[in-house]
Amino acid sequence: MVVALSIPQSRERLSREDWFRILLGVFGKSRAKGNYMITRELLAPRSVQVETLTAAIFDVDGVLLASPHERAWREALRGFADSERFTTAMYQAEVAGKPRLRGARAALEALGVPDAAGQAAAYAECKQKRLEELIAEGHVKAFPDALRFVQAVADLGWPMAVASSSKNANGMMQSICLGSGQSLLNVFRANVCGRDLPRGKPDPAIFLLAASELHVDPLHCFVAEDAPAGIEAACAGRMEGLGVARKDDAAGLRTAGAKIVVTSLDEIAVDELAEGCLRRQLA
Repeated sequence: MVVALSIPQSRERLSREDWFRILLGVFGKSRAKGNYMITRELLAPRSVQVETLTAAIFDVDGVLLASPHERAWREALRGFADSERFTTAMYQAEVAGKPRLRGARAALEALGVPDAAGQAAAYAECKQKRLEELIAEGHVKAFPDALRFVQAVADLGWPMAVASSSKNANGMMQSICLGSGQSLLNVFRANVCGRDLPRGKPDPAIFLLAASELHVDPLHCFVAEDAPAGIEAACAGRMEGLGVARKDDAAGLRTAGAKIVVTSLDEIAVDELAEGCLRRQLA
């Protein structure tokens, strides 16, 4: 049994008891004590002010990579619903950032498909098959601004994690070769993509796990996300949300709680980031 948690929205430091309750919700009772011991370092008092950022967590699809996820979801609708009604706005609001089965059900429900719960598994399977075909055909590209920003954060010496609910994320990142000769997949210190967790975004479990594996207090992490559900998850985990609005969806990201919203990661002031502050460059 997993305990449902209500995490305060204030960015004040959590008590040890609060942390244990969060870990109980993320991992369940059998693993909470072990993970609590692992993260004891994160709970110790520090002289660093709580607003100082020192680590970065990235979503994959829509932030680092232009993947064919949305296209696969749309094309897989044939036989289930009118694919023309599956708009980018619907994808961002109902599907993006969510685990596959949950996203499939949400899309079918949004489209008014009868017995959406019963048909979700079949729809999700069709989507996965189509996605694999599109990936094999080479329909995965890295956003150049994302690669520049990842390199800039790496140059600061910051630990970085990648956190996506997609089980396809690692394969897609492996296919992106950087100028150094290594793949994009290998530049991150922690990788929690595709992990089976009790709940998906907007629950903060995946981001709390990423922070734990980086050995960094969540208060000192920012999360780069393109989906409102992901920004909500970052805020619930008491991290700063960096909204990446590549699809004219800035309003939804702001409503979800993003500290700042950009259309390109080139807009982030790296000199300010070096001081622990997430800000946009001055025009």
